[in-house]
Amino acid sequence: MEQKCPQPKWEAKVSTKLAKASTDQIWPLCKDFFNLHKWFPGQSVCHGIHGSNGEPGCIRYCAGLNLPTEGGEQVVSWAKERLLAIDHDEKSITYEIFECNIGFKSYVSTLKVVPRSGDGCVMEWSFAVDPVEGWKFEDLVKGYEEWLQGIANKMEEDVVGKIKAEMEPSVVG
Repeated sequence: MEQKCPQPKWEAKVSTKLAKASTDQIWPLCKDFFNLHKWFPGQSVCHGIHGSNGEPGCIRYCAGLNLPTEGGEQVVSWAKERLLAIDHDEKSITYEIFECNIGFKSYVSTLKVVPRSGDGCVMEWSFAVDPVEGWKFEDLVKGYEEWLQGIANKMEEDVVGKIKAEMEPSVVG
């Protein structure tokens, strides 16, 4: 009987710089585990289905991202994700996808907000997943780069918008 050697996990880390927002401004947005849809481009649904938001063991349901299939049609992805760890000092969350319709098996990911010397911060998103049939590793990494950039842009816009609103004099009628 011939045994196949299992493929190694796909592992990568992508990052993006935010020039106009600090770690202390971005971290509260990242640790809000049940509200990813506010920041993730194309993610229309995210809500808690178990536990308390931000507590290890809590579970969120996410859906809405359109992904291509092998046949070329689009499928609306969904996933159930469990928060494994949260580190407020290191400003990181680690979670797993334990059920989904897009082929991820043994998926673990960490999102981290790191201070930058000078202004701003850096967001890092790393993942480890068993290879996905019909997918290319390079395409997955490119997707993560685009998704993280989109998340960072939305978060930074929100922070800058709040700062501007606080600086504008209020009109009393």
